[in-house]
Amino acid sequence: MSTTVTAKGQVTIPKPVRDLLGIVPGSKVEFHRAVDGSVVLARTDKNQPVTRFAKLRGHAGTGLNTDAIMALTRGKP
Repeated sequence: MSTTVTAKGQVTIPKPVRDLLGIVPGSKVEFHRAVDGSVVLARTDKNQPVTRFAKLRGHAGTGLNTDAIMALTRGKP
């Protein structure tokens, strides 16, 4: 992936990279120079966006309890 530097020295972080790091508007990022001379982009803020899977966690809803499910799987009325 490549991007172009603007006259102000700004670049757009490609969407696949933003998605991988969870970078959203307002996210804080940091640039590090690695030992091999490359530059590494890292997200530094602790407020990670909630993933779509995390939003669903713990929302099975009301219904059968464990004993009722076990009774059904064992064929007991």
